[in-house]
Amino acid sequence: MAKALLARYARRISMPDLSIHPTGRLTPGQIKTDVLSGLTVALALVPEAVAFAFVADVHPLVGLYAAFLVGLITAVLGGRPGMISGATGALAVVMVALVAQHGVEYLFATVVLMGILQVIAGALHWGKFIRLVPHPVMLGFVNGLAIVIFLAQLTQFKVPGSGGQEWLSGGPLMLMLGLVALTMAVIWLLPKVTRVIPAPLAGIVVTAVLVIVFGFDTPRVGDMASIQGGFPSFHIPAVPFDLETLQIILPYAVILAAIGLIESLLTLNLVGEMTGQRGGASQECIAQGTANVVTGFFGGMGGCAMIGQSMINVKSGGRTRIAGIVAALFLLSFILFASPLIELIPLAALVGVMFMVVIGTFAWNSLRILFKVPLIDAFVIVLVTVVTVYEDLAVAVVVGVIVSALAYAWNNARRIHAKSYVTPEGAKVYQIQGPLFFGSSEGFAELFDVAGDPGTVIVDFADSRVVDQSALQAIEAVAAKYEAAGKRLQLRHLSRDCHRLLSKAGHLMVDSDDDPDYALAVDYHVRTGILGGH
Repeated sequence: MAKALLARYARRISMPDLSIHPTGRLTPGQIKTDVLSGLTVALALVPEAVAFAFVADVHPLVGLYAAFLVGLITAVLGGRPGMISGATGALAVVMVALVAQHGVEYLFATVVLMGILQVIAGALHWGKFIRLVPHPVMLGFVNGLAIVIFLAQLTQFKVPGSGGQEWLSGGPLMLMLGLVALTMAVIWLLPKVTRVIPAPLAGIVVTAVLVIVFGFDTPRVGDMASIQGGFPSFHIPAVPFDLETLQIILPYAVILAAIGLIESLLTLNLVGEMTGQRGGASQECIAQGTANVVTGFFGGMGGCAMIGQSMINVKSGGRTRIAGIVAALFLLSFILFASPLIELIPLAALVGVMFMVVIGTFAWNSLRILFKVPLIDAFVIVLVTVVTVYEDLAVAVVVGVIVSALAYAWNNARRIHAKSYVTPEGAKVYQIQGPLFFGSSEGFAELFDVAGDPGTVIVDFADSRVVDQSALQAIEAVAAKYEAAGKRLQLRHLSRDCHRLLSKAGHLMVDSDDDPDYALAVDYHVRTGILGGH
């Protein structure tokens, strides 16, 4: 019954229904789909990379090079085919302080160190700890990130050249909104007619052709900055290689590595749910780290997984590594050869694509079930969403995990109770039920009536678990009270792991041929400090 309820609850708070069956095969049709999907992603990467470069206060090419290098390397080495990585706003907001105080060369050195830390995390298999992130935190993550993506697009509604100070108004604003709506309409309607061409790509092409042919005066990619440049060249960061430099860059590198891995691994899980893939967390950590090390030596600002572009890729049908590789190569070709053409694309087309990403990413069903799930889960969903928007992703996830863990500990602490009865021999038996750990140790002590109990008391742990040092101390404290009252205490049915925990702590010394499920029954002797076997 309990399992059925849990399964029902999990289905009700699942992610948005974005599932698209993976092909897993390199058929000509899948290759074509991946190539077109990669082109769509590359077009969407351009304004994002430029905007995040501005946020970090570096040259636009620093962001574009990062998008190319990180995207290419993670596409080849990453743990989840179909996932897209590049320069992200979550990292850019941390980088801006470093660049302002110490300059861009220190940023490159920090990105290299950041990558090394991520490779170490992957080698130590720390990526597996992402499984500790509860489902409500994941819902808050996708909701918060959807809102962040939406808010990031609003900057495109500002007058080019105004330094972000003036908003579009009147006719220009109406034209911009109309083109955004046109792009979204094409993306929504085309799949109902055909899936030969990815809908986001069709939306961009239709809107761009309309603007170019009729010469509409609307903001374009070239109004943000020129994306023309050369091939990224190898460059050792021009910083002193001494302890002082390490002291400057290490704190930033640790923060960036943590944010990058958290966002990447959560995106890995989300893409995995959509494509039916599992695993790859440690491989993704190593891929992200390798990409950032290389990027730091080639003048890029570093990066991590991008949920928006990953959603574009997956919903466009991209399933293999070809899509990510093609996206990176297209982006490089834009920088080297096609910048004049790409700079003609209206920003409204790309904003329309990202708005559709927002609609597809936000877990709308979480609003419906917000008042049906346990109160603490609803609180965590809202909390992580708000913190993601107003702070950053890493803080939001950590806060969500801590709150969920505290709630779990509190709920388990309240579960400790005991059934008691008196044996024909006159001994009183306490059957402990529920885990015994730091949160329930006080409640455990309150279960016993030392003054009113008979001379022999048996504590049966068949339905309990002794978890930590606080639990051991609680057992000792209860035993000491019975010893002081001149009464005998016996412990029964300690499981093997509890037995080992007591032995390791020096509280239990016994040779036993114990039952595979239950270790032994023991007497407690306060004066010797030893739990003796019986």
